[in-house]
Amino acid sequence: MKTNPFYDPYQILTKVYAEGAHLKQALAETPIEELNRSRTVKTVYGVLEEDGYLSLCIRTFAQKNPKQSVRILLKIALYWLLFLQKPKYMVTDTAVDLLKRLGKSGMAGFVNAFLRKFDEKKVVLPEGEEGLAVRSSFPLFAVKKVVAEYGERAESILTAKSKGVSVRFERGEEEYLNRPHEVSPFEKAYFFPHFTRDANFFAGDYTFQSVGSIAICDVVEGCDRLLDACAAPGGKGVLLAKKCKEIVSCELHAHRVCLIEQYCARMKTENVVAMQADSSVFRPEWEQSFDGVLCDVPCSGLGTAAENPDLPLRKREEDMQELSKTQRAILKNCARYVKKGGYLYYSTCSILKEENDDIVEAFLREHPTFEVCAIASPLIFERTKYGLQFLPDRAYGAGFYVVKMRRV
Repeated sequence: MKTNPFYDPYQILTKVYAEGAHLKQALAETPIEELNRSRTVKTVYGVLEEDGYLSLCIRTFAQKNPKQSVRILLKIALYWLLFLQKPKYMVTDTAVDLLKRLGKSGMAGFVNAFLRKFDEKKVVLPEGEEGLAVRSSFPLFAVKKVVAEYGERAESILTAKSKGVSVRFERGEEEYLNRPHEVSPFEKAYFFPHFTRDANFFAGDYTFQSVGSIAICDVVEGCDRLLDACAAPGGKGVLLAKKCKEIVSCELHAHRVCLIEQYCARMKTENVVAMQADSSVFRPEWEQSFDGVLCDVPCSGLGTAAENPDLPLRKREEDMQELSKTQRAILKNCARYVKKGGYLYYSTCSILKEENDDIVEAFLREHPTFEVCAIASPLIFERTKYGLQFLPDRAYGAGFYVVKMRRV
């Protein structure tokens, strides 16, 4: 079975499309032929990045919408045909062979006929925002929001690509810098086109952390006691533990608390206390007891699609209102934990004003004892009314927001 090059991508993408798994989770949990790992990873990322266009290709040449299992296989085949420029006969034979091996021979005739008659010249892109949704693989509602905020720049933001794998080293980076890489604006953090974890990962010599996440940590001031209110999987807490004496890292769900504990254990970080807590619910014992509180709140995550191309698949417009309530509740509650003279940080991995400046503006209106502090970053940013917005087309594919406030 493993000799068919579509097999591993098919297994991974089935978990993403059919079972709702996150891409990185599916990659980690699926046995992959090591010899062809880079090809498999390139294929699954590529299919998801081009999902909008590949879906349009299928709609153009299929009279009826095929079953999901067939759509997944067609997307793999079309990606190889259009973006890897493999010969049509080879792609067709590989797709048909996989169907037979999977016991789906009944669909072999349809797939064979589809691929043989496929002609990219007959695929017509819609105009305007619908066309941008196809090109970017973002849902139309998100495209409309980004266009409304950023105008002509929306396309470059929505179609920005990740700079590669962002790796932050604790030590031993010299061993890896003979590979192709690019230096990030932050110390010991680099971008690699490809990077497979090895024994040094488990030894805590390095970790995978997005440049946006590092930029948020860079804004946070060192202090005696910091609350990381929405902390999983733990990367920010581990990095901030270098400049804070004690960090309390909270997560709503027990399994995510375990992620923090595992992260800290791997990185040999001992001054982080992980605990299960709802950051929107007040804990009297924490009132004005932290020098700093970081609220990296649940959000749409639309700023990280360059690194997580499966993310736009799960976004629905009706979810945005509920997210806004959660963001407001966490910020309002966690403000009560900040000491006088202490700092409150609000951050998201969103590019939308409604999740960023709008939330902060409403908070400041209700909390006159907090004032906005001036901040900057070595990572290219846009200055908003209250904070810093990192946008994917200029910040290495990272879309993040952060603001710093002080209790006066």
